[in-house]
Amino acid sequence: MQDDYLTIATTRPETLFGDTAVAVNPEDERYSKYIGKMAIVPLTFGRHVPIISDKYVDKDFGTGVLKISPGHDHNDYLLARKLGLPILNVMNKDATLNEVAGLYCGLDRFEARKKLWSDLEETGLAVKKEAYNLRVPRSQRGGEIVEPLISKQWFVTMEPLAEKALKAVEKGELTIMPERFEKIYKHWLSNIKDWCISRQLWWGHRIPVWYIVGKDSEEEYIVARNGEEALEKAQEKYGKHVEIYQDPDVLDTWFSSGLWPFSTLGWPDVSAEDFKRFYPTSILETGHDILFFWVARMVMMGIEFTGTVPFTNVYLHGLIRDSQGRKMSKTLGNVIDPLDTIQEYGTDALRFTLALGTPGQDLNLSVERLASNKAFTNKLWNAGKFILQNLPSKSDLSSWEALSIYKFDTVESLLKLPLAERWVVSKLHILIDTVTSSYDKYFFGDVGRELYDFFWADFADWYIEASKARLYHSESQSRASVAQSVLLYVFGNILKMLHPFMPFVTEELWQALPSREEALMASAWPLTSLPRHVESIKQFENLQALTRSIRNIRAEYSVEPAKRISASIVASSEVIEYISREKEVLALLCRLDLQNMIFTDSAPGNANQSVHIVASEGLEAYLPLADMVDISSEVERLSKRLVKMQAEYDGLMARLSSPSFVEKAPEHIVRGVQEKAREAEEKLTLTRNQLAFLESSVLV
Repeated sequence: MQDDYLTIATTRPETLFGDTAVAVNPEDERYSKYIGKMAIVPLTFGRHVPIISDKYVDKDFGTGVLKISPGHDHNDYLLARKLGLPILNVMNKDATLNEVAGLYCGLDRFEARKKLWSDLEETGLAVKKEAYNLRVPRSQRGGEIVEPLISKQWFVTMEPLAEKALKAVEKGELTIMPERFEKIYKHWLSNIKDWCISRQLWWGHRIPVWYIVGKDSEEEYIVARNGEEALEKAQEKYGKHVEIYQDPDVLDTWFSSGLWPFSTLGWPDVSAEDFKRFYPTSILETGHDILFFWVARMVMMGIEFTGTVPFTNVYLHGLIRDSQGRKMSKTLGNVIDPLDTIQEYGTDALRFTLALGTPGQDLNLSVERLASNKAFTNKLWNAGKFILQNLPSKSDLSSWEALSIYKFDTVESLLKLPLAERWVVSKLHILIDTVTSSYDKYFFGDVGRELYDFFWADFADWYIEASKARLYHSESQSRASVAQSVLLYVFGNILKMLHPFMPFVTEELWQALPSREEALMASAWPLTSLPRHVESIKQFENLQALTRSIRNIRAEYSVEPAKRISASIVASSEVIEYISREKEVLALLCRLDLQNMIFTDSAPGNANQSVHIVASEGLEAYLPLADMVDISSEVERLSKRLVKMQAEYDGLMARLSSPSFVEKAPEHIVRGVQEKAREAEEKLTLTRNQLAFLESSVLV
């Protein structure tokens, strides 16, 4: 049998000097006759290794024969431990081969690989060489290929610690958000292995172990808090003249970090003020990628050394990725420098962008998001400037006294306000409850979006614009005062709720507002469960629907922005009552002629020569065409436009009617032309209807 051989495929031939067995699958009939026999390792002067069988070997991978190198492969190491195989290390820490490699001792691993393969070819033992792709572990910093190496290290037995940490979640002592990460937490701890805590690095906490000079370091060592204590223990055991030296290794960074929640607070002195006050804390916020590496280890160590979990809630945020969803790295050149980002977009815009992410969900950071939130910051700033510019002067004591009489914390005081003010204060009070609840649940993304939508869509776009009717177009000082008071009240509460997201701009604006005796960050949170009037919200939404409809018609007929037009508002007496009270607001928002606004319960006499709008159920408007356009000129313009549109539509239909186009053109091109034809047809119909309506108005 000495002339027989087993062919082995390997990408690291230099490790064959550390082979201690050859393994095959017990069900592989090709090699069943060799199981239990011995094989000679090439170029080792006849060293024999056993041929063993194990289901770990994939018979369809490579040749189906596996060389076992326990000293240089993790899986081989585990197999060797299971089967009791010897472990040989052929490599030094500088990646040169050691004396186990015989004649190759001292060679660099890659040099040895080349020489070894050359020698195998020369002796006729090499079968073939072919390209093979595989994942090679590399150093993150230097890029060097990392070699598995057996060495003596310090380990922590983890199962007893993990068991307690698992029970903490099961008993509800620890809550992980989002909830789906509890499954990952449990998976890690249920399948935990002993933890190697020693590292061969220059920086870190030294391993608290001292050895005795002249003694076997594996058998004789001292564990102590410091060198003095170690020496004292050694002298008690070995005499006064004993010499000791500390283990040169340092603790794994995550081991040191795992001690952080209590080691920073005076522990092991549990009577320390900081420890009593701050341990355990309420919440830990960190990235989901270190749930096991840091969070789970803090939990295990906290329970082990203090008897309690270090925090009751864990909030996991996502990772920040580039706009394409890639992890940021120097290699890709896609790292976004926060300092550069702050310089361009502002700190508040960056904070707000990051905080809008969903818990546990990675966030693609794009220029568009940052630019949008910079615009939001600017909008906030400009809203503050508008309010400040429209407040009474500091010396106008009577006006300030008039402002102070308005309160918003009772139903009675709310109902005394005009419709626009009742609406925005009611919406604010609802928002405060919603935002407070979301904050309490750690739904920070929801908080940011709710505040963004209210400030921009409700306060800035609607109420600030509506308030201009009180401030600039009302002869009543009391109406101006109520608007000023509501602007201050709503804006002040917006600043409070936005402050955790955007601390700098909100604090700056808060300090600029009158009568602010304390910093925003020290002010009280807005009260919850304040009154709101649902009916007023519905009424103002009717006003908004009417405004949007009139604006759409103005845009459709290209009415000049500065031009004021007449309008007849038709509704029931109940609707007319509250809409007409806001005629100054409606006129300002829709650019209507205040002197030619009619509120009635039936269609006006010129209805046939007006554009009819149905804003909402029971609320309509008629806008005289003659106020908006020169009808004859508009008919001429639309007629020319219709001819051009018809020609474009006919051209598209001609292409679709051609069998050669439909059958030969790519499918997506055909679909695109079909979509253009549908859009052209819709525009044609709309333009024809508009032209017919104008022509009928001319005839009338």
